[in-house]
Amino acid sequence: MDTFYPETGEAIVSILRRLGIEVGFPPGQVCCGQPAFNAGLRSAARPVAEHLIQVFESAPGDVIVPSGSCAVMIKHGYPELFAADPLWLPRAQALAARTYEFTEYLVDVLGVTDLGARWNGKLTFHSSCHPNHHLGIDLQPRALLAAVREAVIVDLPDSEDCCGFGGVFSVEHPELSAEMLKRKISNLEISASPALVVTEAGCRMHIAGGLNRQKRPQKVVHIAEVLNNR
Repeated sequence: MDTFYPETGEAIVSILRRLGIEVGFPPGQVCCGQPAFNAGLRSAARPVAEHLIQVFESAPGDVIVPSGSCAVMIKHGYPELFAADPLWLPRAQALAARTYEFTEYLVDVLGVTDLGARWNGKLTFHSSCHPNHHLGIDLQPRALLAAVREAVIVDLPDSEDCCGFGGVFSVEHPELSAEMLKRKISNLEISASPALVVTEAGCRMHIAGGLNRQKRPQKVVHIAEVLNNR
């Protein structure tokens, strides 16, 4: 997120601070290790995970993640990765217990849905696979969008269908990925919305790339940027 979409991170920090939360950003943090983990390269994922755990052990408080796939890795992947390690497993579980996806944190922890956001025009929502299927996060972003003033929320046909990214999936199965992306973009056309809202950096990159290659006018935005628009 900080490499490709720093504006999203800035929007999240702005929102949390408006809600009275002190926000820090441990500079030593790195990738959560999910690409290697999902590719079956456990030995490569482990030192990355160990490093991230150590970094956040020195940063107390809730850990807010702007992409549900990273939250899934920390909350489910880490306990699996260290399942047979009596030293690292409790450390992984401790981090998992205080890690939240951004919209989950706003709605389920803080009890906030109305952030005073405004958006002039139509919006439609893509329900990303990892937060929806692994964390049960779908109603939370929808509730947040429903409270955005002046926005017209329209349904995206088959909104829960995968966009085709899936991290290493799009690399290992490019033909399948391309067909799934084609279907997602067709459904965006059907919705007649000029903006597609996502909660995942990977989905954003994949769909926006497809729109750009097809010279389509629609844009893809992270929900934090919508919620920070006032």
